Amino acid sequence: MSPSLKVSAIILALPPFNEFMKIMTMKKLIQLVFVAILSIGLGSIAHAQSLGQTKVVYHIDDAETQGLKGLRNIRNHLDVSPQTTIIVVTHANGVDLLMEGAKDKKNNVEYAPLIGALKSRGVKFEVCEITLKNRNLKKDQFTLDADFTPSGVVRVADLQYKDGFAYIKP
Repeated sequence: MSPSLKVSAIILALPPFNEFMKIMTMKKLIQLVFVAILSIGLGSIAHAQSLGQTKVVYHIDDAETQGLKGLRNIRNHLDVSPQTTIIVVTHANGVDLLMEGAKDKKNNVEYAPLIGALKSRGVKFEVCEITLKNRNLKKDQFTLDADFTPSGVVRVADLQYKDGFAYIKP
C-alpha cells in the first residue's frame, strides 16, 4: 500500500472533525468541573479551619519531666490564644501530676494551684483509668480538677483523629 493510501485510510478511520472536537471539549469540560469542585472543597476546608477554634491535646506521661513545663506551656498558650480549647491527657507516670499534694520535685512547686488556675480558664485534665488499675490507685487520690477517661492513649488518638485536635507533648 502506498503512503498516500495509508494516509487516506487513517483519515477515513478518524471520526469527523466536529465529533472529535465535541469529545475533546467534553473532556476539557469534565476536567474543568473536577478542578473547580476540588478547589471549592479544599477552600471550604481551609476556610472552616481558619474560622474554627484551635483545639489542642497536651499529652503527659511523666509528671516529673513534663509537669511544670507542661503547665507553663499551657498557661503561655492561653495567654496568647485564650479561646483555645485545651485538654490535658495523663497516663503512666503522668497521672502523678493530678494527685493530691503533688509537687515538682526540683522546684518544690505545688501543681494544684497551677492546675486550678488553668481549670478556671477552661482547661480539662483527664486521668487514664488503665493506669489507675495498673498502679492500684483510687479516684479519690486525685484533685477535684481531674476527670477520668477509660484509656489515655485511646483518648489522645481520638482527640487527634476524630476531633481534629493538634498534639503537643511538652
